[in-house]
Amino acid sequence: MPQPLLSPRAGLSPLVTTPAGLREVIAALAGGHGPIAIDAERASGYRFSQRAYLIQIFRRGGGLHLIDPIATDSPEIWREMGSAFADEEWIIHASTQDLPCLRDVGLEPQILFDTELGGRIAGCERVGLGPLAESLLDLTLAKEHSAVDWSIRPLKEEWLNYAALDVDVLIDLRDKVEALLAENGKLTWALEDFAAILHAPPPPPKKDAWRRTSGMHKVRDRLTMSIIRDMWDARSAFAQEIDIAAGRVFNDDALVELATKRPTEINDFAHILTKRTRVTGQPIEKWFDVYRAALLTPIENQPELRTPSTGLPPIKIWSTRNPLGYARVTHARAAMADLAELHSMPTENLISPELVRRVSWAPPADLGDLGAELAKLGAREWQIELVTPLLSQAMLQAVPLVVEVAEEPDSTSEASES
Repeated sequence: MPQPLLSPRAGLSPLVTTPAGLREVIAALAGGHGPIAIDAERASGYRFSQRAYLIQIFRRGGGLHLIDPIATDSPEIWREMGSAFADEEWIIHASTQDLPCLRDVGLEPQILFDTELGGRIAGCERVGLGPLAESLLDLTLAKEHSAVDWSIRPLKEEWLNYAALDVDVLIDLRDKVEALLAENGKLTWALEDFAAILHAPPPPPKKDAWRRTSGMHKVRDRLTMSIIRDMWDARSAFAQEIDIAAGRVFNDDALVELATKRPTEINDFAHILTKRTRVTGQPIEKWFDVYRAALLTPIENQPELRTPSTGLPPIKIWSTRNPLGYARVTHARAAMADLAELHSMPTENLISPELVRRVSWAPPADLGDLGAELAKLGAREWQIELVTPLLSQAMLQAVPLVVEVAEEPDSTSEASES
């Protein structure tokens, strides 16, 4: 029976709120040994920015430290910390979520161990921090504060206690995951993936992000899309200015309702907008001006209902658009699913489904170049070695397998439960 871990095993340390205190943390960590566990709490859903509002660090022999990066606000000292431990391994659970905000404060880890991704590759069924701690450490972690607004000051003691638990177990968890990886001959695979995360370029800005507005399926004309686009952009700019999550300024339901109902009076407009807001003092007249200007958008400036796709078409239409490609991809996907099952890992961690689609749509003329093509598309060496023989066979197929076509996920990280 898993044992509940209700508080940090070495006690709850005081919150560090000064640059001098941050330097003391560096000195304490320098007296420790082994890898450094780190976690960050953001205010997603409350704030527009994705900055860290709390950073937790633990090292064996160096203590567990809770740091307020807003109060310390010293990139120079954070960079000193990164430089002091540049040769050490940094442990992060679901690192792609926390690395951007850690880099923002001045930390740039050079050696990474991602317990979430490592757990996936090792074959663990559930890789959130809580479930992983339960299955590998026989401990349960309190999760009742996982969705709080970490930008609130002062931070409550029970929140700090919750946050401290995440790094309290992280080194022990790392050791268990590493042992599993080594036992199954997968440690070098995971290390390649960890290095790839550190060297990956930042993702490009999302094009036409306003098109992801919830409720767009109700939109049937270009003028309505113009209203949504212009209001979405204005809301985003305002949300960024006051650092409030855009959906709290007014949510997507209000945006779509305004665009589809098209009220003519400011009072009706305000009623629709303000019944779905969490921000007082809304600049209603400003919003109304944006809305009325959008109504006058010339037809040539109105967005198309559907944007031309720059990627591959959905697999469900490959059978008519690219019959040979369709045959190849059905065999390739089946082979990757079997191989992933053999190695006890999700298919998307074995090889990105997007890479499988790309080489199936247009494989190299010489299949001897397939490995090089996968490398160019971002596959790691271990992945290329495993999948190339099976993908080469799939590229020779001309008759499709009878399969139920469904678009695959292309994510190598699930939301962490931190």
